Amino acid sequence: MGRIGKIILISFAFIFIVLVLTFGIFTYLFIEAKQSNVGELTFDKKLYIPELLEPTVDEQGRKEFNIEFQEGEMEWIDGKKTKTWGLNGPYLSPTLRASKGDEVVVNVSNATDEETTLHWHGMILPGEMDGGPHQLIQPGETWSPTWKIKQPAATTWFHPHTHGKTAEHVYRGAAGMFIIDDPDAQSLNIPQNYGVDDIPLIIQDKRFSQDGSMNSGAPFFSNVGTLGDHIVVNGTLNPYFEATTNLVRFRILNASNARVYDLGFNDNRSFFLIGTDSGLLEEPVEMERLMLSPGERAEIVVKISSDDNVILKSYAPDLSSPFWAQRFNGGDDTFDILNIRGASKLVDLGELPSRLVDIDFPIEEDVVKRRTFDLVGQSTINGKPMNMHRIDEVVTIGSTEIWEIRNPRSETYHNFHAHGIHFALLELNGQEPPDHLKGWKDTIFLPPESTATVIAKFDAYAGTDAPFMYHCHILMHEDAGMMGQFIVVDSDTDIIDKIEKQHENIH
Repeated sequence: MGRIGKIILISFAFIFIVLVLTFGIFTYLFIEAKQSNVGELTFDKKLYIPELLEPTVDEQGRKEFNIEFQEGEMEWIDGKKTKTWGLNGPYLSPTLRASKGDEVVVNVSNATDEETTLHWHGMILPGEMDGGPHQLIQPGETWSPTWKIKQPAATTWFHPHTHGKTAEHVYRGAAGMFIIDDPDAQSLNIPQNYGVDDIPLIIQDKRFSQDGSMNSGAPFFSNVGTLGDHIVVNGTLNPYFEATTNLVRFRILNASNARVYDLGFNDNRSFFLIGTDSGLLEEPVEMERLMLSPGERAEIVVKISSDDNVILKSYAPDLSSPFWAQRFNGGDDTFDILNIRGASKLVDLGELPSRLVDIDFPIEEDVVKRRTFDLVGQSTINGKPMNMHRIDEVVTIGSTEIWEIRNPRSETYHNFHAHGIHFALLELNGQEPPDHLKGWKDTIFLPPESTATVIAKFDAYAGTDAPFMYHCHILMHEDAGMMGQFIVVDSDTDIIDKIEKQHENIH
């Protein structure tokens, strides 16, 4: 064999070895990427129920709440301390609660050494009270947004929204629920005793380093960010809940950074979905599985029997992705989440009503404009990354619009959240939406190559100094720039001309 032949042979051998090693490494990482705790939990910790924060009433008749960002510690891993953030405590926040028609003021103090914000996710309120990235709270300062609640009963929530650091601040744990009541909901025969038969479930995934600290790193080949291998519910690891009533209402919040859950029970019992992100459904929907992406909420009612012992779990969610993205983005992961035990004697709450509320949806005849939003890659909407100094869309207050939100690529999933509105889903991939998505939403899951068409009425004002955001709620994507800004103003030619000129200079 000549010299050239030997070189060719050696080259082929080298390429072969590299390919074998690459395949072996990929195969190892692919196998290791699957996460599950099924059958491993002891469920020996009683589920913590965040307390209801009692407001005072100020001289203007407003309900006044006081909450403070704090640095804290949790002992999730025996003998090891995990540094956290919380509100009025080391982790998470007390639950805030008010009724439609109430005027509220929330004094938000920052006792940490970093600037942050607090966004009222799902709340309809003016832009300057929204808590987006323009309303920074500096260390040692207090921000006091005030607004009148003008929306129906719902499970909303709040969390930091600092541009470029939202994922980090939410992962630390500074979040909580804000429950809204109204007379229509309160008149229904549904579980309504908070902490007894009406239970908040704030679900988060965590990954811990050897020293017990939270590890926010993304797994190999993940393009959605942090995916933890431990599940905490209301800050509780290994949680159980003892039911004392035959019906239990769970207000479920996916407060994870990126993980999608496919929720159901280990005995495949059905449950009734009674509410979505921003309100009750018109009728209960019987289901066995419910997928929730980050930021989405659901209210379900479960029938419990005496001495029940059932597990709420997350089955492997169908992310509609290529096999490698399915695996590396959590699509093959399964988790036990909460053990629910029935007491030997249960209070009988009767049966759920067949009708819940009547929803006054926007109508297509009132639509004045259609817009399209393409979520591409991990950092752009309509081809543009977020710019704090650019207003992307101008909406006339009081108007009704249709937004078409698209995830045109096949590589990864997204979801979409808009501030200052709730919307109704008109179509999902050109088809009528399923029954469980026929209520008020403010966050919608978008698997690869999917399109959601929504309709909304814009009744909350947001000016150029405090615009509303629309963004992917996969927090790594949001921080990377998959976010835009819109204002809701009176029809004003000067503002529109100013924004158009701005677009010519800012990209």
